[in-house]
Amino acid sequence: MSPEPTTKGSAPNPAPAAQAATAERGAASIRYIDMVETFADSVTGLIFDGQTLRIEFGVTRFDDAKTNSPITGRRYPASRLVLPPAAAVDLINRMQQIAAALKQAGVVKAAQEAGSTVAESRLIGV
Repeated sequence: MSPEPTTKGSAPNPAPAAQAATAERGAASIRYIDMVETFADSVTGLIFDGQTLRIEFGVTRFDDAKTNSPITGRRYPASRLVLPPAAAVDLINRMQQIAAALKQAGVVKAAQEAGSTVAESRLIGV
């Protein structure tokens, strides 16, 4: 595609050329590629260092049960998620939406601790 014609003493206007090029190529086509799922049964670490939010997820593996012995097991790191601040805020907002939906569905119940303004959610039936 050739540039727009210009008259003497005027600067070329790149906007129409850029719009035409975008129209020729069309919108970006992005395919979603699925990945392996990671299971975790606990959050073992959570830290914000000012630049990234790091969340470590753990999985508990129990040892074989033996008669008259206490139950023993180990917790292994399953995955670490590192997010920049914008993604961390997005995660917080989405988790708040999920918490509200779970409360509305009756899956979790808000419990106010005596003398505290911090409410914690408890799973019902667990």
